[in-house]
Amino acid sequence: MSRLRSLTAGAALVVASTALAGSKSHDTSHSGGSKGDVHWSYDGETGPAHWSELSPDFAACAQGRQQTPVDVNLRYADTVGLEDLVLHYHPSHSSLLNNGHTVQASLEKGNAVELDGKYYELLQLHFHSPSEHRLNGKLYPMEMHLVHKDAEGHLAVVGVLIEEGEATPAFDPVFAEMAIKAGQEKELKGELDPAALLPARHELVRYSGSLTTPPCSEGVRWTLYTEPVTLSAKQIEQFKKLYDHNARPIQALNGRPLLVDATP
Repeated sequence: MSRLRSLTAGAALVVASTALAGSKSHDTSHSGGSKGDVHWSYDGETGPAHWSELSPDFAACAQGRQQTPVDVNLRYADTVGLEDLVLHYHPSHSSLLNNGHTVQASLEKGNAVELDGKYYELLQLHFHSPSEHRLNGKLYPMEMHLVHKDAEGHLAVVGVLIEEGEATPAFDPVFAEMAIKAGQEKELKGELDPAALLPARHELVRYSGSLTTPPCSEGVRWTLYTEPVTLSAKQIEQFKKLYDHNARPIQALNGRPLLVDATP
């Protein structure tokens, strides 16, 4: 199992490079991160099957060989010794934005993750319904992505699957303001603790992937928890009232390794 050590924030962000994938992306939003004013959606003629046709900048959506999301089948994953994912998270003031594709919370600076000794600042977290990743073929009601970027522009995204169950109190600041219209932004009351949004069981899978929205840029370091968190049926319905289908279809692995940590 991969051990996560939640540390106090405040460590300076340093120049970091992508270890699992060498290219870099300058898209900071991950969801809704397309260039210009090109309209894209999750359905019809502007849906995922046509993203690459909407702009030359979106070519990777069809031509890329390391696209996300994928079906994480643990039977075919490689068990290796990985460095811990170190969390430099702390309760923070944040704002909530409905960007027309999802609802995202942007946190104040000072939150980061450390991967293999390299720092990635937390930019924002957002939601998809249903889940974009599948785990052993299973689809979940929702998925949360925490998007991080290093000083050179490389992205690292932490994915958390969400299933229906007991409400997780740490999500309360977000869902208290969830009913916002597209283009609307609100300051969240109180503080949001990103560490408290993560699962208690810390088995992780890592792989090299892409943004799951146009321009589908590759070179993104993905870390996916194999243990889901829970939201209540009411909370899940709150999000689905805004976006009941904002998930990209599963993409081919194309021989990419799925790395599961063997460290106790």
